[in-house]
Amino acid sequence: MQDNRNGMMSFPSPVSRDRVIWEFPKCYTPETSLQLKKDWDVQAKAACKDRAARHQPWDRQKMSKVVVVGDLNVGKTCLINRFCKDVFERDYKATIGVDFEIERFEICGVPFSLQIWDTAGQEKFKCIASAYYRGAQVIITAFDMADIKSLDHTRQWLEEAMRENEPDSCFIFLVGTKNDLLPSDERQRTEKDAIRIAAELHAEFWAVSAKTGENVQRFFFRVAALAFEKCMLKDMEDGIPASIGRGAGIKSDCANMEVEPPQDKKRGCC
Repeated sequence: MQDNRNGMMSFPSPVSRDRVIWEFPKCYTPETSLQLKKDWDVQAKAACKDRAARHQPWDRQKMSKVVVVGDLNVGKTCLINRFCKDVFERDYKATIGVDFEIERFEICGVPFSLQIWDTAGQEKFKCIASAYYRGAQVIITAFDMADIKSLDHTRQWLEEAMRENEPDSCFIFLVGTKNDLLPSDERQRTEKDAIRIAAELHAEFWAVSAKTGENVQRFFFRVAALAFEKCMLKDMEDGIPASIGRGAGIKSDCANMEVEPPQDKKRGCC
């Protein structure tokens, strides 16, 4: 056991050092920030300290579900692969139906995971992919910064994803990919349009590049931090002990990929 600089206990965990988050991640631009605050919620912070002090074992099931949607070829898979595997593949292969990655973090001394669902952008797979939108805590609508039509389509993608979820139940992010392809002046114009649409969608805007890695880790850290904090606060609201020793499962419609909590345990928020 070790004390970190914030006075919270850190414990051995199956995450790499570049997946440990202590400071509240900053937003990309204040114009579309969902959270302008500079630190964690006081209650969530106290709960993190309490859990670390109790030396709870690593909980692999404590996670939030993230769904990534958008047009074909906007770079959804490349974005996920850059963060999860730190690779960029030039040879494009369209996602068939859905795919997913599980990325584990340690946030303020507490274990947490994101289950990131990569959905197909092809019309013929929409009926399949839509079934996997259910139960999302985060919806990422991606568009190609070099293709303004894909930005216009983000409204429809978000509407389809939200049909499977309760209103105001999800954090929404509007992510512009391939920003390395645009010259500075054109990038600024596209970002201005994206910020306007993000405000209409009640989303937080980010511009990233899977090719160069620009803003990719910062973005997913932001996603993880906001989802984690919301999960903590929801647990406390539901009366689950601050130590959050109980994990919760993420349901999907693929039976052999379901993660269910034991019958005798109370379900968590995520």
